Amino acid sequence: MIQILAFYLFAIVVVLSGVLCVTARNPVHSVMWLILAFFNAAGLMLLVGAEFIAMLLVIVYVGAVAVLFLFVVMMLDIDFTEMRSGFAKYLPIGVALVAVLAGEIIFATSAWNAGGIPLGDAPTPDPEAIPNIQALGLLIYTRYLFIFEGAGLVLLVALIGAIVLTHRKRGDVRHQNIAKQNQRRPEEATVNMKPPVGQGVEL
Repeated sequence: MIQILAFYLFAIVVVLSGVLCVTARNPVHSVMWLILAFFNAAGLMLLVGAEFIAMLLVIVYVGAVAVLFLFVVMMLDIDFTEMRSGFAKYLPIGVALVAVLAGEIIFATSAWNAGGIPLGDAPTPDPEAIPNIQALGLLIYTRYLFIFEGAGLVLLVALIGAIVLTHRKRGDVRHQNIAKQNQRRPEEATVNMKPPVGQGVEL
């Protein structure tokens, strides 16, 4: 009985926080609702016995990704009027994406009882014999090794792309010239002005 109540509590909070994350006008509030959704999703994972995934949600997504989003959103000077000005321009693309996602959800719902996917002759760990973390490690590094490595390559390409996009040369920035700084003599670095009493320093 307690498990059923906890499931409905976590599930309702996840759905509500997800809706509020999308509909909130303030991006800082959106990130806070996202963090709440992650915490409750971790609670759902604990109910099904997947404590490793629950800890990943809390440590990785809440502790790193969501907090990073929060600090980035708080530090950026975002012009919301300029962002909303292009709403009509990108409306057809958004409608097309919504249609594609709705079609995928309908297809996945209809294929719920279609049966499992044949995964070859690789042995499946017995969940009663070993912990689920050990079973997850055996599956990732045996049956799904190439998929795991492919996901790592995708993340590496995304990391390199982010670095390339942000590391561009700017002409209005004065860069440090270490050789010129080392050649400067001490008497050129500081000047003793000795101003009289009651008179400021003239630059």
